[in-house]
Formats: sequence, structure tokens, C-alpha cells
Amino acid sequence: MLRSWSLKLTITDTSGLPVYLQIAQQIMEEIQRGRLAPSTAMPGTRELAEKLNVNRKTVILAYDELIAQGWLVSEQRRGSFVSANLPNFSTQAQTSKSSHQPANVVEGPTHPLLNYQSPVDGVIDFNDGIPDARLIPFNILSRAFRHALIGSSKGKSLGYGDPRGTLALRQSIATMLNMERGLSVDIDQICIARGSQMGIFLAARVLTRPNDNIVVEQLSYPAAKEAFRSCGANILTVKQDKHGIDVVALEKLCQQHPIRAIYVTPHHQFPTTVIMTAERRLKLLMLAEQYDFTIVEDDYDHEFHFSYHPVFPLASTNHGGRVIYVGSLSKVLAPGLRVGYLVATPSLIDRCAQEVMLIDRQGNSITELAVAELMHSGEIKRHIRRTFKVYNERRNLLIALIKKELREYVTFDAPDGGLAIWLRLKEGYDVEQVAGQALKHHVRILPGTLFSETEQSVHAIRLGFGSLTTAELEKGVLALKTAFMGG
Repeated sequence: MLRSWSLKLTITDTSGLPVYLQIAQQIMEEIQRGRLAPSTAMPGTRELAEKLNVNRKTVILAYDELIAQGWLVSEQRRGSFVSANLPNFSTQAQTSKSSHQPANVVEGPTHPLLNYQSPVDGVIDFNDGIPDARLIPFNILSRAFRHALIGSSKGKSLGYGDPRGTLALRQSIATMLNMERGLSVDIDQICIARGSQMGIFLAARVLTRPNDNIVVEQLSYPAAKEAFRSCGANILTVKQDKHGIDVVALEKLCQQHPIRAIYVTPHHQFPTTVIMTAERRLKLLMLAEQYDFTIVEDDYDHEFHFSYHPVFPLASTNHGGRVIYVGSLSKVLAPGLRVGYLVATPSLIDRCAQEVMLIDRQGNSITELAVAELMHSGEIKRHIRRTFKVYNERRNLLIALIKKELREYVTFDAPDGGLAIWLRLKEGYDVEQVAGQALKHHVRILPGTLFSETEQSVHAIRLGFGSLTTAELEKGVLALKTAFMGG
């Protein structure tokens, strides 16, 4: 098909995005600008690959992503087209040009995992390990919300409250941490946040000054790194292995640079699921004391540990106030409820409260009171026991499926806990090509490169299983096998 125009795209080495995502993102921008109208014919993958001087498979991967998201459609023997179902942006673009001036907005992070992607019907999403919201006991939850709303109305407590969170929830969390995780805290050491991500951001805000050095592992949680970076931090990385963070490499880094803080996920390392050994935990605490830095401990899914009793957090030790502990109830209930918490010294919690006042004044008191009731009545503990069995069954099934269907293509260590498995690709398989092939079969996976601070390719996949049923897991693994086979 003859096309009378040329698609102008720019590939850079400094964007931090994989090449196929750069291509996909720029095509989406061209559609939204109105330059590519609905039903417009796209250049062939071979033609575009030659113009961009990239591998054709990279362009195919970009087109597959756009088709999966509904931006493009593919017609057999005719090629790829801008979806006819999209609105015509060209008229809006002209209006926008004439009536609005560009705002002086500071450039933000461009990491693909920080951009929300709507669920696509029919696509099995092996995400980074989110829970299954379908398992929530909605009747029990709705009753707790009703009690909280009525009680607050009668008690005239729907006005402004403590930015650290409601007293009832802070007391319930303190009791849980002291009884089940070995901490020794009171309510003045707890600040409620809207999920663990807000807790991480609060820690970044109160710890970081411009150009402070913050250490993360080479493979780490992207949103945490960007939270510190947004506060002016200089991000340094340290190696990790099957025992967790490389404390020898960390000590050398401390000798070379003044370190303000380090962000770690010692219980289930994100994304590799490794548990930090006791020896390295102690060494990390010793280094914090010796080199005067703070440890931000993200214990994002403590409850889901399947092999034995969960290891106590770093925050349960006598750490002299050098550990800020971030936790969440979102994984226990549902991410949409947005209930997390931060544990630190009373003075640091007061600083967090000041930041909360600047962000949104306080959390949702109704949600906090409802969750506090569920914790006090034991309903959350019962819910954890029920979901624990479900997630353990899904974990065991996924492990069996990988051993049966994918053993020729990957190696892995069965994780002791968490809601994801880290697959290492065998030599000869390219993770981005596998991701592109999987998307053709309506399966989305997360390449390990997305969790790396460097641009070096990571030949691994984080395969979340918590939100998928047994039928979805079986179908997804079979489709992934086909992707590895190049079909």
C-alpha cells in the first residue's frame, strides 16, 4: 500500500525507555496530536525499521503493544492502521493550539511502569505481584464502612483530624506490629499513608536534600527510586545476589561517597524475591551505624510467606532509630483501598505529618476507621488466612506449570514468599522478543530490564500470579511457551 507521508520518530539512548516503548509512545503522541487520524495506514514494520535503523522485531513489538492497547488495528494482507474507533484528535488539536499556551511544567519521570495502563479485555496480565481484589469479603467490608460512617457522623468526627491518621488505626497497627512482627512501637511512631508508595515518598521527603546520595540495589522498585529522585537525590546502585544486597560492595560505596539513606526490600527483594540473609541484615545495620545513614525498609507483602514463618523485619532490631519501616494493608485487602503506614522515631513522624498537611491534609478517616474495626475484630486475620491458601495454591500451580512447560527456556528458584516468581531466561532467548511474541497471544509480561537502574538488558521476567485464577495461569503459561517457541 502506497503511503504519501513519512513518520518522523526519534530514538535516543538517554531516555531510559526500551526502544520499542519509545516507538510506541511517540506513535501514541502523534495520534493524540491529530497528525495520525483514525483509519490512517501505518508504515510497514520492515519500512519503519529501516528508517529508524533498528531491528524489525523491535518495531513489531511496538506495534503489538499499540494493538493490545487499542491504538492500532491489524488487517490481514493490508497492514496496520490507526484504530477507527478512536476519536478524531485533529479538530481538538487545532482548538488547543489557538486557545492554550504550553505550561511551564517540570519534566517528570518517564519510566513505563509509572504510567498507568488500563486493563485490556482478553489479555492475561502477569503483573508485578498485585493481589486479587475479587477475594475481598465485600459484605464484611461494607458493614465496617457503614459502622465507621455512622459512628463518625454521630461523634461529629468527620471534620479535620490528625494528619498522622486516626488514633484507632494507629493503635491497631501498633498492636499488630508488636505482636506479630517483633517491633516495639507506640502510636506516636506511626503515620498512616495512602499505601506504601506514599509512605516511601514521605520517607524520601523527610530524608532527602538536593544532591544527597541514596543507594538502591541494581534491580529495585522503580517507583521508590523515582520518589527519592523527585526530592533531588542522586541515585547510586549496589550489586545483589542470591543472598540479597552485596554488603561488601555497599561498604566500598560508603567509603567512596557520603550516603544519606538506602532503600531495601529485605523480606522479599523486589523484583527477584530473594530473602536477605541474617548475616547480611546484621552487616547492613552495622554499616548504617558506622557510616551514619538511614535504612528505608519496604516490607510490602510480609503476610504472604509460604515456606515457614516470616522473618522479622530489620525494624524489629535495636537499630537506634536508623530504620524507617514502610508497610501496607493494600496487599492484604485491595490496592484501591490505599492504606499504608510508616514507622519511625516520633520526631521523624512529626515531620511526616507536616508533609501530609502539604499533600492532602489527612487521609480518609472513614476508610481508616473501617480497617481499624476489621483489625480489632480479627476479620483481617481471618481474611489473610483465607487468601493465604488461595495464593499458595496459585503459587504451587505456577511452579508446576513452569517446570512442565517452560523448563527448556528458563531457570528459577521457587520463592519462599511474595506474589511473584523471578524467571531467568536461558542463553539464546531475548526478553523483549519474548514479550512481543507473548503480547501477540494476549499475554503481558514484565521484562527484568524495567527494574534496572542501568540501560543494560536483564534477561529475566517477573511473573506475578496473585491476581490470576488457576485457569488464567494455565492459559498464560501455555501462551508464554508458544512465545518462547517463536510462534
